[in-house]
Amino acid sequence: MPWFVKIEEGTVDQPTFDQYVPDHKAYVQDLIAKGHKAKTGYWAERGGGMLVFEAETMDEAKAIVAADPLVKNGCVKYQLYEWRIVVQ
Repeated sequence: MPWFVKIEEGTVDQPTFDQYVPDHKAYVQDLIAKGHKAKTGYWAERGGGMLVFEAETMDEAKAIVAADPLVKNGCVKYQLYEWRIVVQ
């Protein structure tokens, strides 16, 4: 299954962002339970973060990202890419 990467940058103040983090974490746990092998995190030295996951198609990846609570609540702007791994 192809891998996808959502690279994001926050667009709201920290208290607003933080209120949706628990929902985001629960959403990622659900993705893991459904077999998408998701991982999420943030950049140590600057704002923003990344979500890495498997999906069947770019359309499915777009739907997954659109359902992320951080996206649904306007907390981030993002770019979505298919990531082609060359060495594992």
